[in-house]
Amino acid sequence: MSYWPLIGILVVVIGFALRFNPLMVVVVAAIATGLLGGLDFVAVVEALGKAFNDNRYISVTWIILPVIGLLERYGLQQRARALIESVHGATMGRLLVIYLGFRQITAALGMKDIGGHPQTVRPLVAPMAEAAAQNTHGELSEEDNEKVKAMSAATDNVGLFFGEDIFFAIASILLIQGVFESSGYPLTPLELSVWAIPTAICAFFIHGGRLMAFERRLEKSSSNGQASKGDRA
Repeated sequence: MSYWPLIGILVVVIGFALRFNPLMVVVVAAIATGLLGGLDFVAVVEALGKAFNDNRYISVTWIILPVIGLLERYGLQQRARALIESVHGATMGRLLVIYLGFRQITAALGMKDIGGHPQTVRPLVAPMAEAAAQNTHGELSEEDNEKVKAMSAATDNVGLFFGEDIFFAIASILLIQGVFESSGYPLTPLELSVWAIPTAICAFFIHGGRLMAFERRLEKSSSNGQASKGDRA
């Protein structure tokens, strides 16, 4: 057995460690593995093309990334901030609780890709949460700003994770069904989905409580900051 084709793994490790373009690293590693495995260059390119063609539906999702980049370049985040600033009584906690409910409901209906970090959290949810927090509590420190961003991302994660299992055609439900069936417990996907609803409800209230507690911590932090400024004055 020849171990030379394993050099492709080394290429991936070194390329990622040096922060080269990931696509270039993977292609170079694939070509190196194919050539060292005894294939000619044309056969390697054919294999790459076939793999891409067979899985092209996966690559379609990447088309949205340049679109989001263009929207951000032309002021999407600023528009999101301006929108939330114009809403009277909007707070960071309320905004993220609403998004949490929206994310869970849409994931439960099978629309799990309607949200996400690159297409929703970064360009829309996080800037709106920051603007709402600054409107309510004044200028935030860099640390608090980062915490608001992190809480926005966590809200998307929680909403998706605990919402998608309610959708009976999701892969995780089918996997659970297969495990139970192999152990002698035949269950339908719908039966498993129904029992995911109490967990999703608990997750909503638990994470919603965390969001409101974080809102109170921001309020306390801003009050302490204003008090210290007054003492110095």
